[in-house]
Amino acid sequence: MNTRVSRKVVIIGGVAGGMSAATRLRRLDEHAQITILERGAYVSFANCGLPYYVGGIIDDRDSLLLQTPQSLKSRFNLDVLVNHEAVAINRKAKTVTAKTPDGESIFDYDQLILAPGARPFVPPMPGIDRALTLRNVADVDAMMEAVSAQPKTAAILGGGFIGLELAENLHRRNIEVTIIEASSQILPPLDDEMAAMVENHLIDQGIAVITNDRAEEVTDVDVVLKSGARVSAELVIVAVGVRPDTVIAQEAGLETDYRGGIVVDSSQRTSDPNIYAVGDAVVKRDRIDSSFVHIPLANSANRDGRVVADIIVGLPPFDNETKERQTIGVLGTAVVGVMGLTVAATGWNERRARGTEKNVGVIHTHPFNHATYYPGAEKLALKLVYDLDTLEILGAQAVGGSGVDKRIDVIATAIAGGLKVCDLAGIDLAYAPQFGSAKDPITMLGFVADNIASGMTETVDIHDLSALQEAGHLVLDVRTVGEYVKGNIPAAINIPLDDLRERIDEVKDLAGGRKVIVHCAVGVRGHSAVQILKANGVDAANLDGGYATWQALERKNRRGR
Repeated sequence: MNTRVSRKVVIIGGVAGGMSAATRLRRLDEHAQITILERGAYVSFANCGLPYYVGGIIDDRDSLLLQTPQSLKSRFNLDVLVNHEAVAINRKAKTVTAKTPDGESIFDYDQLILAPGARPFVPPMPGIDRALTLRNVADVDAMMEAVSAQPKTAAILGGGFIGLELAENLHRRNIEVTIIEASSQILPPLDDEMAAMVENHLIDQGIAVITNDRAEEVTDVDVVLKSGARVSAELVIVAVGVRPDTVIAQEAGLETDYRGGIVVDSSQRTSDPNIYAVGDAVVKRDRIDSSFVHIPLANSANRDGRVVADIIVGLPPFDNETKERQTIGVLGTAVVGVMGLTVAATGWNERRARGTEKNVGVIHTHPFNHATYYPGAEKLALKLVYDLDTLEILGAQAVGGSGVDKRIDVIATAIAGGLKVCDLAGIDLAYAPQFGSAKDPITMLGFVADNIASGMTETVDIHDLSALQEAGHLVLDVRTVGEYVKGNIPAAINIPLDDLRERIDEVKDLAGGRKVIVHCAVGVRGHSAVQILKANGVDAANLDGGYATWQALERKNRRGR
């Protein structure tokens, strides 16, 4: 006779984190009683694919539904109960009360896993009721119904990843799209000069972008902005971010932070040792400094759900010094494709880094994604943020064509592995002309960092350029005359690199003992020019990122004047 006592595990939320925990737990414990309470009608759906269904790139709605309650029961013996909204937790009795189609039901547990996710934040304003959001299958059905009416104009409130994905996909439907972003730039994970490259591209592709302005009213035909401007909008979409959906946790007395996120320890335990929490509802730990962060990403939700299952069944830790398995911090690594452009980031941006006591260094490069002699080479814009004192890599951003995601993933891996910035120069990366270069863009970042660390070169940030010019420093453009004529930094003197040695005395006279700030298109020729000038007794520094970085930000700034 089998007298084994089965553990009872109840999971609130049946999408990424909750379902990852459930399936992993079943693989580890065949006899556990696992019940998933999902308030919606669907579980385990591909919410990251929803914008592409709106745009028609994904044409089969069913392909978004990765699993059903029936398939999960068949394969994993999970009791998946849809249309069951958990409304109360009795921690003393260890029960969960849920509203069901037939009334209320009570479920008892030995361990409870909270994975309620997050809700879209809808800012209060007159008329906002007609705006749509995109978070689940019901939302996408409503949006598809609205799109089927063939609206001519759409306004998207919010310029984050979801807002941009929707802008692209509505544009594919021949809808005139305007993105409205209250802050000074789109894509908050990026720094302003990198975000400017994306904004410029969107505008070039026919998508209007408004920054530094916010919606204050939605009428039947348009959106009224704080500035008084009106944006025609038959369709209005709110994509300004999400908030942790944690009312049930708060009412149960579990610890939450100022935004309502559930506070957990390194093993995903809440303030109740029998209750765990994972996913977008949880306050996460930053991988670099262990600070609390809110980063709603599917990969960390799935990973943390797996760890919770491991802990519940008592799998031994990887590190013998710890008592049980623990979750790792998050870097917020993310990627988005928009209008043929790929944008990705990992770790801290420069704004975040400069808010600390670290001595922050920044490197901009504009390499090609593979050998230029092989057809189809595309230029990338890379930004690396690091600590000048410790050479610790803090984060990176990339904008460009194919290969952006690969480079950001390499840097995310380097951060996770504790590599220093100069170590990037020594990583053995795969090379063939159609995939990369003999000096890969990652390798080049390491070379530049090494040049700076060794004192071989000094760089100047583009944000400091205006102040330095006002202070009287000379700006020397070493591009060709043809490049200079097409566009230049005001007051810059043009002496092409190939003529520089012959005109050293001219530069000395112009500089008059002041520092010379050198720039080319992207920084490579500028570096060579700095070495020539220094060898001839001229104090010189290279403009980080060159004219290409300066121009992207200047173009955006001109629109705001």
